[in-house]
Order: sequence, then C-alpha cells, then structure tokens
Amino acid sequence: MVFSKNFFLFIAFLSINLFAQVEREVTPPFNIKTVTFVQNGNVMIPMFRLGDSFELQFDDLYGNEQDYYYTITQYNYDWTPTQLAKAEYLQGMDDQRIMTYENSFNTLQIFSHYKLTFPNRFNRILLSGNYMVKIFDSDRNLVFSRKFILYEEQVSVPLQIKRSRDLSTIHGMQNLDFTIKMGDNILQNPLQNIKVALFQNGRFDNAIYNIKPQYTLGNDLIYKYNKETQFWGGNEFLFFENKDIRGLGNNILKITAGEIYNTHLYMNSSRANKPYTYFPDINGGFLIHKINAENNALEADYSWVYFTLSANTFMEGKDIYVAGMFNNYSLSPEFKMDYNAESGLFEKAILMKQGFVNYQYVIADKKGKIDYENAVDGNFYQTENNYFILVYYKGNNERYDRVIGRGIANSENITN
Repeated sequence: MVFSKNFFLFIAFLSINLFAQVEREVTPPFNIKTVTFVQNGNVMIPMFRLGDSFELQFDDLYGNEQDYYYTITQYNYDWTPTQLAKAEYLQGMDDQRIMTYENSFNTLQIFSHYKLTFPNRFNRILLSGNYMVKIFDSDRNLVFSRKFILYEEQVSVPLQIKRSRDLSTIHGMQNLDFTIKMGDNILQNPLQNIKVALFQNGRFDNAIYNIKPQYTLGNDLIYKYNKETQFWGGNEFLFFENKDIRGLGNNILKITAGEIYNTHLYMNSSRANKPYTYFPDINGGFLIHKINAENNALEADYSWVYFTLSANTFMEGKDIYVAGMFNNYSLSPEFKMDYNAESGLFEKAILMKQGFVNYQYVIADKKGKIDYENAVDGNFYQTENNYFILVYYKGNNERYDRVIGRGIANSENITN
C-alpha cells in the first residue's frame, strides 16, 4: 500500500496536537526570591498592553553575580505551544544573558538583583497572546519560568460584578456578567473563534476558561451565566509591614536579631465563622520598601517572617499554605505550614524581602488542588476583589490566539 507524503505530514501534525503539553510555571529554587513583574516602578499583575515597556526582576541570595539567560515562548489560549516560528512573534533574538544586575547595598542578607526589560535592544515581541519567560543558568539548566500576557484593545468588554444567583452560594460567591462589544471589527465566526479567560485578582491558578457566549445582540456577545462565571469571594487579604526591619510595624508582634532579623507576626485566627469586616488591602499584592532608602530594590533587606495560624479547618489529607503575589501563590514545600501538636497551631517561617505584603492562608490537597469553598478565612460576597477578562481570537486561517480586548471591574460596588 502506498501512502502519500501529505498523509504522513497530516498524521505527524495530528500527533503533535493531540499530545501537546499544557505549559506550567516552574517554581524558583530557594536562592531565587522576589520574582516580580514591574512597570513604572510598581509591582504588576503580568498583563500588559502590546508594545508597552515592563520588567522582570528577581534576587539571587547567593550574591555571586551568576550569569542568567532568558528565552521567550508564545503559547495558545490553553497554554499549549503555538505553531508559529519564533521569528514570527519575536523581532531579534532571545537566549540572551541578562545584562542588568547589581549587588545589594548595606543589607545583612547579601543578594544580586537582576532586571530584564521588555522590549530591549536584543528583541521585541510583535504579537499579542500568552507568553512565558524562562530563566536559565550558565549551564542551561532551567531555574524558573513565569507566565505573562500581552493584549490589544480592539474590542471593549464592559463587566459588572453581581451576587450569585444560586441561593446555596449567594452569601459567598461573586458572579461576572459581561459583554464583548465588537464595534466595527469584522471577525470571522466570532461565536466559535472568540474565547475568554476570567481572572480574580490576576491569579492564574483559579482562572476560568472555555466559556461560550449565551447569545448575541447585534454585534455583541453576551455572557450572563448563573454558575459558570462565578468565583468564591474569599476574604480580605491579611497584611504586615516591616519597612523598618528593626522596628515594630503593622501586625508585627516582635523583632528578634540573628544573622538576619526575625519578624514575628501576631497570630492569625480563622475568620470563616466570623462576620465579614472590611479593611483595605491590595488584593494579594506587595510593595518592596525600606524606610529612608534611595533604591528599595538594592537596600531593602530580607528577614525571616514567622506566621502563626489558629484554624479549625484542618482536614485529613490536606495542607495549609501561606500564599500571595509575593510567592506567585506557589504551593511548594517552602510555603507549607507545619502543625505544632503541642500548641495546636500551624506555623511557618518564610524568608521575605521587607516592605508591605498581602497574604492569605489556603487549603490544598496532596495534588495541589485548592479548596476554595472551605477557605480558612471564609467566603463573603462583600469581599473587594479585582476581576479581569481577556478576550482571545483566532481566525479561521490564523495559527495563534490573539488577545484582542480586556475588561476590568472591582466587586466593591457588587449588585444583586
């Protein structure tokens, strides 16, 4: 039997797509700390307008000016590799050494601070979409990776946050009602070719995907689901501030000295069965800050931060973690709390850079699945959260998912 060359090419293409792996972020090792995306001096959720400048920054606690290299890779809507060659989405060359780095100044914990700017003199990203930056050491071992998304503004996405329409979750969930207004854009078969991704506070770990529009109204796509677009509201983030690493700041019980300083926080108790109380937070974010510093990135020191939790929500086979943007909501052993049988408390010491930090406690099983419904601090529809919607489009003859619009809303003005 004779098979044509095209048949074999088709089979090879089909196999690649069937077994394409969903890309996951690689958590940095212990010596790599404070991995952040920065824009205009502010720590940012990694969603940027195509063409805008932003930075990836991180510290290496070895402080030996190690050489690090980076690559940039584009991905589909579902974080599987695209069919595009790198030259189609990247002008110039990646796999370059990170050239900008400085050593810490006047700190007990030495570190080298690295800064990678996008775009730079070596390369520029040409297309919107999902991307991942991978950092390698001088032996080309992968050290860590981070996702980021570049978007265009071709369509508008008005978004409104409402209470759950399900009586069983009306007190704890927040629902997203939104519309994609295409305006004068001519898009091929938008009902099939448009996809959306929904994010709470910019987190990737609980994002909602694969939601189809319920119906169309003129050129608009309407999404008014009862359950499919809901998030558990959670509670306001906890926080501490140690901008003066030797003095007591907000929510700090005591400071002790050692090779580096130790910051002991007041004990936290589960808020799940307590009434909701509003207090301002920055929705999981953090700010690197040292009082009277001229350059916070180099002068802010590290300290051991001691977390203590009194919780009755411990369940067999599940663990409790300390999470926030400061650690990219990682569920690695470095952030898993230990149960002290003597005191009946959960405890954890985490090495963190000084400043203002939001954090929360999360429950997860051994496979890393987070139990949002039984959150340590409960779920309240009143909780103030930021929500983001990204609109992806892949035309009939296109080979990658563009991000053609973004919607943003806050639940502070939630409605019924």
